[in-house]
Amino acid sequence: MPLCIADFEKMAEDVKKVKSRPEDKELLELYGLYKQATVGDNHIDKPGLFNPKADAKWEAWNSRKGMSKDDAMTAYNALAKEVINKYGM
Repeated sequence: MPLCIADFEKMAEDVKKVKSRPEDKELLELYGLYKQATVGDNHIDKPGLFNPKADAKWEAWNSRKGMSKDDAMTAYNALAKEVINKYGM
């Protein structure tokens, strides 16, 4: 069953409302999947080493290269549900 974009967008909003901040690893995974689902493959230049946060986000997105937008949406929703269940809303 194809994923409904409205469900994906609602999940993206809901995951921002968790009671406590998820771990950095979880946030980076969510970011990479979200960017892959909404933009597709990463074609931007890698940030310099003087910006470690941007570099980590770039790596998280780039690690999803080749994943279809639908697969990324499905994986994002599954991870977002885990994060919401783990941290509560």
